Amino acid sequence: MAKTITALSVQKRNKERVSVFLDGEYAFSLSLNAALALKRGQQLNEADIEQLQGEDDVLRAYHNALRLLGYRPRSRLEVERHLRQKGYEAEAIEAAMARLVANRYIDDEAFARSWLNHRERLRPSGARGLSHELRQKGVEREIIEEVLTELDEETSAWAAIEGKMHRWRGLDQAEFRKKVMGFLSRRGFDYATVRKTCDKAWEAMDS
Repeated sequence: MAKTITALSVQKRNKERVSVFLDGEYAFSLSLNAALALKRGQQLNEADIEQLQGEDDVLRAYHNALRLLGYRPRSRLEVERHLRQKGYEAEAIEAAMARLVANRYIDDEAFARSWLNHRERLRPSGARGLSHELRQKGVEREIIEEVLTELDEETSAWAAIEGKMHRWRGLDQAEFRKKVMGFLSRRGFDYATVRKTCDKAWEAMDS
């Protein structure tokens, strides 16, 4: 049975939400934009209400995701996890994600490149380490492999230790190699790169 909208009231604590009253009683709330299509005296049946609330959930999920993405780029999986943790239904998440992808707010290849650039600036890591990090964030293997073709491991390995070599000054060669190789291995560099960089570092310390 249809009910009549008797009042539309902007919420005091959230000016972006509107309380909808049906037959004199509070029924539900909608975003301000969604409520603009409603008016007093309008009749709504159960299907109308369900559609309005469903569209509102999608819009809220979408804007919640945009706020998250405003801090830094995220992978598709990271955004989905965030929305699930916020309690959105699967249907709302799916629709919001489709809109985010269509508007290119989510692009796992662009995210992977951004992650690689971020790591190169702040925490240089090897392909093995970067691949592990990106897989944990849900990026597909094919995308990871494509992006990592741009990585110069030897340059990154040197950048990783260049500013830290003073820590190991004064060590004998065996201890020096142990420290450097352990550090670079933990950063995800392959053995050949680790060994070559270690040799270069020892020569630089010895010169």
